[in-house]
Amino acid sequence: MIPGRKCIYHPPTMKLTMFLALACMASPVLAQSSSVSTEVDSVYPQAHALYLDIHEHPELSGQEIQTAAKLAAHLRTLGYEVTEHVGGTGVVAIMKNGAGPTIMLRTELDALPVEEKTGLPYASTVHVKDPTGREIPVMHACGHDLHMAALIGTAAIMAHSKETWHGTLILIGQPAEETIGGAAAMLKDGFLTRFPKPDAGVALHVGNDLPAGTVGVGSGPRYSNSDSLRIIIYGKGGHGAAPQTAIDPIVIGAQVVMALQTIVSREIAPGDPAVITVGTFQAGTKNNIIPDQAVLGLTVRSYSPEVRKHLLASIARIVNAEAQAAGAPRPPSIDNYESTDAVYDDPVLAQRLTGVLDSTLGKKNVIEIPPIMASEDYSEFIKAGIPSFYFALGGADPAKFAEAESTGVPLPSNHSPFFAPDVEPSLRTAITSEVAVLRNLLSGSAEALRQSLASESPQ
Repeated sequence: MIPGRKCIYHPPTMKLTMFLALACMASPVLAQSSSVSTEVDSVYPQAHALYLDIHEHPELSGQEIQTAAKLAAHLRTLGYEVTEHVGGTGVVAIMKNGAGPTIMLRTELDALPVEEKTGLPYASTVHVKDPTGREIPVMHACGHDLHMAALIGTAAIMAHSKETWHGTLILIGQPAEETIGGAAAMLKDGFLTRFPKPDAGVALHVGNDLPAGTVGVGSGPRYSNSDSLRIIIYGKGGHGAAPQTAIDPIVIGAQVVMALQTIVSREIAPGDPAVITVGTFQAGTKNNIIPDQAVLGLTVRSYSPEVRKHLLASIARIVNAEAQAAGAPRPPSIDNYESTDAVYDDPVLAQRLTGVLDSTLGKKNVIEIPPIMASEDYSEFIKAGIPSFYFALGGADPAKFAEAESTGVPLPSNHSPFFAPDVEPSLRTAITSEVAVLRNLLSGSAEALRQSLASESPQ
């Protein structure tokens, strides 16, 4: 927790008090200084137009060619030194403004393979072909379009008000966040050697678990470790009418699915967050054929390295033991094909920038929230030595949010085909927050910032 603040536990299924819901309906613009409000007004039309364009024309992870080009073109027009194709389709834009800290602001570029069902006049109708030739829909179902629009609005204000800050501002358009590979690709492509190394980094994420006009803050873990496992269980195929002649991998897989549920409930301490979900179970081609293999797809979430290690070891133990008990002809294959570490909010930055947001948005609009079990590859930048502040942006229509809290019926979440943030208050709040945070960090000397961050190690 941030010292002196009360943490409000707010998963989608838990009600906040009606007082909070009603209080959050007030726009933070009322709490801004008139000058900041005027600055946001001046850039909002451009940012909103970009939002509509990108939302209507989304691109999948690693394929963000037009999206990246649009972002780069806007940033060049604003006077930033822009480098494209960093780590694939990544964009790095730099504006130097005298001596001072080097601060990074990141947005994501990619969308999801989801068919949009929002009914919005600018809804995506994009379909593309996957590597197998199958046609799939594409939608910005996670808010990255709003993040990009906010970054452009923020970039414009910072470029037009260089008298309010000094140092080096680095703006990042990161590809492939949804497949948790883009940040690592940018780092591998020399992000820390080709460009000035940031003294600190900032990112945000919009969602419907807070009303538009508010932000959520915290200190310590923000998003979880994530491991994606593909498990192949080998059996012996045969006729469904003669199971005694076969070794059924479906039965072994079913035993595995049930046994895995005991890891979190019986091996992990109740206070330690952990999740094991079997999201896919694929086997067989016909009802009277016992297949020779079954494939399970797992997502595994945790915060601490110790719990993460325990979960993965226990999964391997159970999978191998169940296969051996059934007389499987060979040990299962366990492939950890996609993973990322937890996102960690630096305590010093969190305390400092929470105060900035309090004074900018109004304290009632800055809510301390707990970490969640979603994952984010922004953690790669943190692991590379960039202390960071990652905060949440309220995206829900305030009236609908209050109704959802009252009825207990949750609003569409990120990745839903119905996900659509309340654009104007969300986008204005995002730009306002980013400008306030960046101006604060881009004040004083780089050495002073480094010393303050070194006063408490984030890990």
